[in-house]
Amino acid sequence: MVIFLLCVVFAPFLVFAPQLAQAKRTGLREYGTLAERYVREFDAKWLRGGAPADEPFVGSGDIQSLADLGNSFEVVQTMRVVPVTKEAFVQLVAATVAPVVPLALTMMPLEELLKKLFGVLF
Repeated sequence: MVIFLLCVVFAPFLVFAPQLAQAKRTGLREYGTLAERYVREFDAKWLRGGAPADEPFVGSGDIQSLADLGNSFEVVQTMRVVPVTKEAFVQLVAATVAPVVPLALTMMPLEELLKKLFGVLF
């Protein structure tokens, strides 16, 4: 019953998986190229002495822009292909099994139920 319910609830999300996978690949490629170019220019300017002498390092927008670009890249990098979280999966399993627990306890003692459960899990 639990497996059937998981399939009914989460299977429709799999329809979006190919588009999400393509978006992630495209985003990683495009943001990766942009980030590589920006980091090379940042390196040449601030670490290799390419900055003008009158431009102060403190207060420069270059560092904040680099951090913002890093955050944007991280968003693309951590994007999931399947829009289902582990927490949602566990919550659905718990909500499905919770009503069955009192019924199972009336049919067999708790100790026996736990032994069977741990026997299946381990």
